Amino acid sequence: MDTAVLHVPLHRAILVVDIEGSTTRTNPARAQLRAILFDLLDEAFRAGGITEGFRDPFVDRGDGALCLVRPVDEAPKTVLLAGVVPALAELLARHNADRPEAAFRLRVAMHAGEVHYDGHGPYGEDVDLACRLLDAPELRKRLRNTAGPLALAVSEAIHWSVVRHGYAGIDRTAFTHAFHVRVGGKRMRGWLRTAEGTGATGPGRRRAGLTA
Repeated sequence: MDTAVLHVPLHRAILVVDIEGSTTRTNPARAQLRAILFDLLDEAFRAGGITEGFRDPFVDRGDGALCLVRPVDEAPKTVLLAGVVPALAELLARHNADRPEAAFRLRVAMHAGEVHYDGHGPYGEDVDLACRLLDAPELRKRLRNTAGPLALAVSEAIHWSVVRHGYAGIDRTAFTHAFHVRVGGKRMRGWLRTAEGTGATGPGRRRAGLTA
């Protein structure tokens, strides 16, 4: 990236994922799951129509990944909720059914905000918030108590600007539980998707057909 923009905040939609119970796995098993995860993420983003031209390379988080999307007109945030996340749930469920010996589940959190870059990668308060949502005890508990392949949390900003409007493919009634995390000494609210299933039907679930 051009050094001239290293310290300029750039707006990104932020999707962060983490493998449940990865610390209980052996190192070879972790390596296998990491490879599968990145393949599923790439396939899910493509299913939502978000190709490499609309997103940064996935950032490795050891047992998860940070996914940053440029949410301009061609890749709106609604596509993540109505396309990418449901596709990821479907792909993961299919993988778990086909390969039970390598089955795993995911915690997923979504936010959007300003991201900085330096020679080591992306950083900033909004990235921190997404990661705090991902690591929240409430989201961990939600995944333990669901039979589905993933559990999803969104930030207050995503809930206010996207979820509550009930855009095509997004069931606003599925996000019914608010919780809080602390970032920089501030108490920030997140929302859990508490309904089962992938939560997406209709036009928003179709491929966006984006190219770049």
